[in-house]
Amino acid sequence: MAQMEANARAAESDADGAALLGNVRPPDWRNPEPTGPYDLAILGAGPAGLLAARGAATLGRKVALIERDLLGGNCLNVGCVPSKALIRTSRLYARMGDPQELGVTRPDGIRIDVAAGMRRIHRLQARLSRADSAARLREHGVDVYFGAARFAGPTRVTVAGAVLRFKKALIATGARPMTPAISGLIESGYWTNEDVFNLAAVPQRLLVIGGGPLGCELAQAFCRLGSHVIIAQDDPMFLAGEERDAAQILSDSLARDGLEIHLNTQVVAVRRQGEQKVVDLVSDDNKTSVVVDEILAGIGREPNVDNLDLEAAHVEYDVTTGIRVNDFLQTSNPRIYAAGDVCLVHKFAHMADATARIVLHNALLRGRRRLSALTVPWCTYTDPEIAHVGLYARDAREQGIPVKTFTVLMHDVDRAVTDGDEEGFLKIHVKEGSDEILGATIVARHAGEMINELSLAITAGIGLGELGRVIHAYPTQADAIKMAADAYYRTRLKSAVR
Repeated sequence: MAQMEANARAAESDADGAALLGNVRPPDWRNPEPTGPYDLAILGAGPAGLLAARGAATLGRKVALIERDLLGGNCLNVGCVPSKALIRTSRLYARMGDPQELGVTRPDGIRIDVAAGMRRIHRLQARLSRADSAARLREHGVDVYFGAARFAGPTRVTVAGAVLRFKKALIATGARPMTPAISGLIESGYWTNEDVFNLAAVPQRLLVIGGGPLGCELAQAFCRLGSHVIIAQDDPMFLAGEERDAAQILSDSLARDGLEIHLNTQVVAVRRQGEQKVVDLVSDDNKTSVVVDEILAGIGREPNVDNLDLEAAHVEYDVTTGIRVNDFLQTSNPRIYAAGDVCLVHKFAHMADATARIVLHNALLRGRRRLSALTVPWCTYTDPEIAHVGLYARDAREQGIPVKTFTVLMHDVDRAVTDGDEEGFLKIHVKEGSDEILGATIVARHAGEMINELSLAITAGIGLGELGRVIHAYPTQADAIKMAADAYYRTRLKSAVR
């Protein structure tokens, strides 16, 4: 049984867990009997598969949706939803730990109830799963099949002993956590994001392997919930692709929270010692060992391309990079498309959504929408958050594009000051000699909310000067964008005066 389904059944002991399972994998579900070819057969019911299924049914097409584990995929069951709920709890507790800076006396009796926090996660999952429950999808006209899908030819797929014929198909099977190649790790036991949302208590000592978004988010959350967290990252900085000063702010924030940080460090071996785990770390030529109770691996994700018999469908793939698609998201079989984590470099739920929309237009409406035309924002939900969209300054320079950067420090933004959220900055990169926005990075408590305005501006071709004419509600932290636009105007005025 897959890990996600095992987690759901483990949560079934409470009412919300049972309600969740009833929505995402009803115990008494009977697969329909396939009749005639489907206009669209979808493999995988994560964000991409669900959107495509609803959209195709709305268009009046005959749709089959096949899921081997749980409806909702990683995002609902072991990813975005539970992790952000856990982060919210940890942020509240951290804020309560030092309320005097906001003029509040710390109340007595504050304690962490991890089990209650996990029950809250199940309650939220049960609520959010209603919209795309198996019963709701069936009412919407989608034939839902549970079971492992395998291609039986270029236009056929099998599931639970049934053969489904299709005119077009979409592979949206997502991705799974990567297993680090570390001696003794598997034998000693370790967690991924698929294991950490049904805990009764946090471990006393936790090693997090990996300093990417997942590793940093969960390391900070568990530290704030009471674990002594050690984080090991083989690169010399966290979030290796982000701006260096953004990564440094995050590193400082994690250190203040009490994390034990090991950068430029490799985990080379793990061994059990009773109930504990001894982990060997190597940094340069220095070898040290740490003793922990649990290990969480967050080094990345790999596409789910195995056990699909893709060769029978004439679909080319790579076990590391996933399904090979063209700019229209077609595979090497022109009848079959792919969307989401199984074929993308940027493995985000919002990218799964966006690429599913492309497939709907191109596969069912004879559209010609392109993957390369998308403007992709993303956010790491640490505290402070780190969000980005478009080009980095280094990317622009590598492409020979002259760039000018406008920077606003959050300690100059009135609302950030009043909120006590002064750490961070906003950077907007524009093409030299114009107000064309090439990219932006935001480090702030609410960076994930703020980045959307700049993503819209890039997508719609709205320049930084034009953003300056937009009246922003005062006081908000997004006023930093208005301040950057004012800085751009000042350079134009100085030029005019000269």
